[in-house]
Amino acid sequence: MPEALLEVKGLHAAYGATQVLHGISFSLASGRITTILGANGAGKTTTLRAICQMVRTSGSAVFAGQQLVGRATEDVARLGVAHVPDGRGTFTALSVEENLRLGAYVRRDRHRVVEDLEKTYARFPRLGERRHQQAGTLSGGEQQMLAISRALMLRPRLLLLDEPSFGLAPMIVAEIFRILRGINTDDGVAMLLVEQNAHLALELADHAYLLETGRVALAGSSRQLMADESVRRAYLGV
Repeated sequence: MPEALLEVKGLHAAYGATQVLHGISFSLASGRITTILGANGAGKTTTLRAICQMVRTSGSAVFAGQQLVGRATEDVARLGVAHVPDGRGTFTALSVEENLRLGAYVRRDRHRVVEDLEKTYARFPRLGERRHQQAGTLSGGEQQMLAISRALMLRPRLLLLDEPSFGLAPMIVAEIFRILRGINTDDGVAMLLVEQNAHLALELADHAYLLETGRVALAGSSRQLMADESVRRAYLGV
């Protein structure tokens, strides 16, 4: 078994007085893909934000031996955790290439940034064709590709993905998930995936956790959760 890259124990998170996560615990193995499933409001997005320290948290989240709780969000990124938020979060007034260069802002190996730009354009040819185009004029699928690529410019060990399929046509979703699989296989980037399409998520992931009202209700391999009758009825529609 690969060693644990991320170990979350007793993690609580709140927005003001509203508690969203109630002491969740889970782990993610190095180089593997883990998905978090759950209904709207279960705490999936908040889990990703808590790891990035974008919301008030307590408890423990240890990444590669480093405690994340209490750090600045920028420091979490410097450790090698990249976040692709829901809604993509591209800088619409900037060009594609300017967005990508911003993704590398915490890196010190500037001589390798150009190398990674070319790697991005090879992986996403449409971004290469539009490198000087304003990001706000891209299609939804292209903006999602840009958001993923910008996160990869950090050269992360862990990629947090929040609803990458949202609002996209099925053919574009299939292409993006194929590329995510390639990124994991070829570059060894671990991923923590939040995805409303449970079937897609379980097909991609090695391991899965089911959240219900801010608590882990079920955990196991993706195959185990696919075979679970309650998961099949509630999330897979079968």
